[in-house]
Amino acid sequence: MARRDLIGAVDFKHLEAYAAGDQGLIDEVLELFRNQVALWLPLLDPAIADEAWRDAAHTLKGSALGVGAFEVAKACETAEDAFQQPLGVKAARLAAVRDALDRALADIAAYAHERALQSLKSPPIELGARDKL
Repeated sequence: MARRDLIGAVDFKHLEAYAAGDQGLIDEVLELFRNQVALWLPLLDPAIADEAWRDAAHTLKGSALGVGAFEVAKACETAEDAFQQPLGVKAARLAAVRDALDRALADIAAYAHERALQSLKSPPIELGARDKL
C-alpha cells in the first residue's frame, strides 16, 4: 500500500498485526472505532457530570488503542485524568482529543481510500480465458 496520504496518526502495522492481516476484520474494527467516536465524543462535554466525562474519555481511549491511534489514546487518558478539573481545563483537554481524533480519522479515511483503489485493480484476463469461464 502506498499510504501516501497517511500522516502517522494511526499505526496501521499495529492494527494489521492485531487483526492477523484479515482485511475484513480490519475494516470492521475501523468502522467500530468511527462509531465509538460518533457515540462517545458528544459525551466528552466539559459541562456534564464528572463520571460521564471520565467514562467517555476512557471508552474512547480503549477504542483508540484497539486501532493503533496512540496519540488519541494519550489525549483521552489525559482527559480522563481531568474528570474533576474545572471547565477550562476540561475544555483544553477536549480540544486536544478533538485534534488527535481529526488526525486519526484523516488517516483512517486515507487508508480506506487506498484500499478501495486497490480493490479496483484486477489482474488482466488472458486472451481466450473468457472462454474457460
